[in-house]
Amino acid sequence: MKIEMLNPYVIKILISFRKEDSISSISKRINLSYGWTNKWVNELVREGILKSKWRGYVLNEQNGSYNKIISFIRDSLNEIHFYYSALQLFGIDYCLTKTDSVYVWTEGGYNIARYKEYYPIFIKVKKSNYPIFLEYCKRLKLKIDSYKGAFYVVEVLDDFKAVNKNGFFVESLEETINFMQKNIYNFEPALEMIKEMYNKKINVKYKEINYL
Repeated sequence: MKIEMLNPYVIKILISFRKEDSISSISKRINLSYGWTNKWVNELVREGILKSKWRGYVLNEQNGSYNKIISFIRDSLNEIHFYYSALQLFGIDYCLTKTDSVYVWTEGGYNIARYKEYYPIFIKVKKSNYPIFLEYCKRLKLKIDSYKGAFYVVEVLDDFKAVNKNGFFVESLEETINFMQKNIYNFEPALEMIKEMYNKKINVKYKEINYL
């Protein structure tokens, strides 16, 4: 395997790739030009990682180079961050919810009851996309409901609404505020942040008084 194969384009293609795929579909999912995607797909074909098929390509999961690259991805990327960045490359209808929605809308300013050894990631996945989601998780060894380390906690729904915030699909600010108000004892500080960040009329006052 050539060292040039270990680059962000190949990594994104292999994370995003489905068992049978096309260059146009891959380029849309990873937000890369058709021409540049085509170049690296052809390199992967030469390595034997992908095989050309009528109007598309198939993944050769038994290929040694493929398994080395996937192992490199799993071992080298930050575990928690990988769960989020991989999700963006799946090309499925998803929506961050609950604590993750709060985290996104506070722009990383508020996180609660999560740490490296226990880090649930709360998402909604459209029912029609759930089999594809499971296929990705199996291939990339991303955990679901494991209660150890990072893992997805998934709501499978027929449909839902989501908005794009900082590159992630997430519940609307209004839905997020409603969630925090229903769980006020855990999210009162976050409501204070949201109130200031988005100039929202929220009846909350959490800040400690400085007596010095």
